[in-house]
Amino acid sequence: MQNRPTLVVVSGPPATGKSTLARVLGTQLGCPTIIRDEIKQGVVMNSPDHRPDRDDPLNIPAWETFFNTITVLLKGGVTVVAEAAFQDRLWRPGLEPLLDLADIRVVRCAAPTSTIVDRITERARTDSHRVAHGDTALLADTEAGAYDPAQFVPISLDVPTLVVDTSDGYSPGTAEIEAFLLPRRPW
Repeated sequence: MQNRPTLVVVSGPPATGKSTLARVLGTQLGCPTIIRDEIKQGVVMNSPDHRPDRDDPLNIPAWETFFNTITVLLKGGVTVVAEAAFQDRLWRPGLEPLLDLADIRVVRCAAPTSTIVDRITERARTDSHRVAHGDTALLADTEAGAYDPAQFVPISLDVPTLVVDTSDGYSPGTAEIEAFLLPRRPW
């Protein structure tokens, strides 16, 4: 009999190190890592007239593709690491149908606002693909006080959740995170 797969959800505000941690965890666990921003970038590359804003029409097809991909993998019995900066209102409707398919564990990334601002500034300056995500506008909102990472609404599903401080490495460390994610090894 096959064990239920695990869906590792890496969440938190923008620029808290989610994608980096998700890739590390996917490598450690030996499973696929599905990153929402990479899907969005692919959608944007096929929409040459795209202009990111708060009501970006490409967010919906990117959200659907993100969750459809996760669903296909979980139905195939594959453990998956999934990462996105969604707040509860976007995570919950995508995750609830998956409760029957997998054991869901949430890793919520956190970092001080000053670290977040530094990270947004650096990636907007150095990563041309980030234009698909409106980092410049997010940075302006953060500096103007219109966006406050502390107001981020975390996932409210009744599933095991671990908060990881990503401001300087990972606390708790990756070994502790892995033990939280897969408390019992199937082998």
